[in-house]
Amino acid sequence: MGASDSGQKRSYIFAFLTLPLLIISNITSSYAASYVINPASTNVSFAIERFKTSTTTGGFYDVKGNLQYDPSSQTGDISLVIPISSLNTGNKAFNHTLTGPNFFDVKRFPLARFDSTKWYFNQNKSLPKILKVDGDLTLHGETHPISLTATKFDCYLHPALKKDVCNGNFTATVDRTKWNIDKYAWFGVTKNLNLEIQIEAIKQ
Repeated sequence: MGASDSGQKRSYIFAFLTLPLLIISNITSSYAASYVINPASTNVSFAIERFKTSTTTGGFYDVKGNLQYDPSSQTGDISLVIPISSLNTGNKAFNHTLTGPNFFDVKRFPLARFDSTKWYFNQNKSLPKILKVDGDLTLHGETHPISLTATKFDCYLHPALKKDVCNGNFTATVDRTKWNIDKYAWFGVTKNLNLEIQIEAIKQ
């Protein structure tokens, strides 16, 4: 056997031995990191126009959930659980009205839920940026698709927590009548809800 044949054989052996390691490395690098939603810094605020004279704002708080995120492979998955009883507009009487049977009906439907189905990223592979997240919103006993537009999203090492943290802001507009919340929809209270979603998730 010549020197060239021997060198070629060694190359084949090296490739055979290293191929499984490369495969394992690629699989490992594609795993999304796991985060838990921080309820203290996650909320869903809304704005609703009343009788074309004023806009009422409020929000849902103590939101819980989980995030899986891997910017290198441009993949993500998020689930949010929203307690309807946390609704707050700054007006106790209006809170009671909105959580009552004519609107969100907290006794029958105590929780809302968002589960993502598809994430959209820009085309910059070195600096991937989230553009939009599609998902299903379960509310008032109904489930319908919505899209969240990302205005900000970034992950970093939190100086106080000493853990990786992801923060994001998203917007959406939903037609409440699709979820059978249609009280006064044709009498001056707009059917569209403008949503602002603020998310913070801590890596586990």
